[in-house]
Amino acid sequence: MARRACDGAGLLESFRAAVDNLEAHVEEINSLNVYPVPDGDTGSNMFATVKAALDEAEAVTELTAERVATAISFGALMGARGNSGVITSQIFRGMADALGGKARFNGLDLAHALTIGAKTAYGAVAKPVEGTILTVIREAAEAAVVAAEQSNDIETVLAATVEAAEKSVARTPSLLAILREAGVVDSGGQGIYRLFQGALMHITGRTPARSAAAPTRVTARPSTLVAHADEGFGYETMFLLHARAGQPLDVDAIRDRLQEIGESVLVAGDAWALKVHVHNEQPDAVIAYGLRLGTLSKISVENLDSQARSVREAKAAESATSAVAERAAAKATSAADAGGAAEASGAASRGSETGAGESGSAATATATRSNQPPASTQPPASTAPADATSFPESSHNGTEPQAPTRLGPGVVAVVAGDGLARIFEEFGVDQVLRGGQTANPSTGELLRVARLARAREVIILPNNPNVRLAAEQAARVCEDKRVVVVPTRNAAEGIAALLALDPTLDAAANVAPMTEAGRGIQTFQVTEAVRNATIGGTKVKHGQTIALDPDDGLIAVDSNRDRAVLKAMTALKKGYELITVYYGSDATLAEAEAIARKIGAATDGAEVEVVHGGQPHYRYLVSAE
Repeated sequence: MARRACDGAGLLESFRAAVDNLEAHVEEINSLNVYPVPDGDTGSNMFATVKAALDEAEAVTELTAERVATAISFGALMGARGNSGVITSQIFRGMADALGGKARFNGLDLAHALTIGAKTAYGAVAKPVEGTILTVIREAAEAAVVAAEQSNDIETVLAATVEAAEKSVARTPSLLAILREAGVVDSGGQGIYRLFQGALMHITGRTPARSAAAPTRVTARPSTLVAHADEGFGYETMFLLHARAGQPLDVDAIRDRLQEIGESVLVAGDAWALKVHVHNEQPDAVIAYGLRLGTLSKISVENLDSQARSVREAKAAESATSAVAERAAAKATSAADAGGAAEASGAASRGSETGAGESGSAATATATRSNQPPASTQPPASTAPADATSFPESSHNGTEPQAPTRLGPGVVAVVAGDGLARIFEEFGVDQVLRGGQTANPSTGELLRVARLARAREVIILPNNPNVRLAAEQAARVCEDKRVVVVPTRNAAEGIAALLALDPTLDAAANVAPMTEAGRGIQTFQVTEAVRNATIGGTKVKHGQTIALDPDDGLIAVDSNRDRAVLKAMTALKKGYELITVYYGSDATLAEAEAIARKIGAATDGAEVEVVHGGQPHYRYLVSAE
């Protein structure tokens, strides 16, 4: 007889089985990578996220469905790694909202929770892309509703969910051209399918395979979610919206309406109190809309355009004789204007690697302020961390501040490689969070180091597209200081962004010029293909050297490494005067000097610098400015 309902203990057992099943397929999912680069880590990111969620849930003493679901949601939020992990945490957040107040739930409840989970996940991404994990959770939820309306038992509904998720994953190539070209499926979607599969195996009496077993390999390989930030700045309007007595707020409707009239929309809270953040050209329209719904407090309106324009005009007025002179002057000015930031903040902290890997693309910066986290992210009383030091820690970066909070925004940089870490430390960043390809820092770790920065406002430089969503999530839930994200895609862009930092301006005013500076340089990374593939219509063979742009677009491929690098150089726009070659852990100084000489010979008049980066997986990171 099929199981009709599930209580908190059953939910915990099923979730534990789901995590076990995902763990058993981590290598399968990691190997499913559109790009033949040695940093596929969707499976690792998703497993780290759900493992943190399981740890939180296992600490719950009151095993109701609501408490267990809330703990899963909070644990996933704090442990979210990579784009796939962040999206997964939002699915759990929506499901926890739907199970609020329930000691146990049936098939219809499960279908509803999946529906809200899908809606919440879509709402977390400014510009959702179909053919990703979003499509899979939405179609699985739709199938769950159909099944629940015919048979209101857990087993039937979950079976329909698993079947629909599997079919949806198989269809993802028909929705994304890049998947069709590569003949692959979406990795995040495959991960969510494995989670559902593990839960179903548990309630039907089967035991999910443990990770000790040989990992299953499949021919389907996924892409990762491509999340774009909202473009534009305009006015930044923020306020707390309080519901009138007997008139609860419709959170989803409010978010939908604000997305129609603005960008960078954040609506966090519940039916009785919301924190609203939006960028648009008419702040009066935003405030008027809020007043129609309830009462407002803590209203703030900032003209981001004028702040950004002032910075750009000041920069344009500065004279410089060459790009090299500008670079040296900027370094000196950055240290002097910051009032000795490096000295005041002490030596930047070092720690274990915790950084990044899934491919993704980022557009313009998103600046977010939150005085209180969404209600659904609040931990249950029995599992809430006492303070920042209680969050999950796979990094030991940061120490308790020994100096008073200084003026101007602090900077947190996510960096892979000893050499690159030293460069950011020399620039006086407050915290260096060690991380890179295949080791994305979690939301909780980013939140922790942001809180350690000796400043009232913090700028995070993710230096990797797949760290960005976790950074933005940390910004949203940080209560005690303002946090913004400048979406740098690699360390070279991060260094360029630091040169544009003006410590006399606040964090939000720095976002535009720092983003502009980061995108103002040209960069590419060099690695070796780990399998045969087709990228952008070009066939790549296992072992060939490939050069990828910051959005993982293929710009050169060759069986000879030096030829591939020189081909990539010809793809850059002319006009650069300084080329920097950051060599990674797989390269030697002699190799880097040799390729630098060849680049210098091939580029008339450009200065070429060699710098030790120490980054894993990518032999060279090359920037031209």
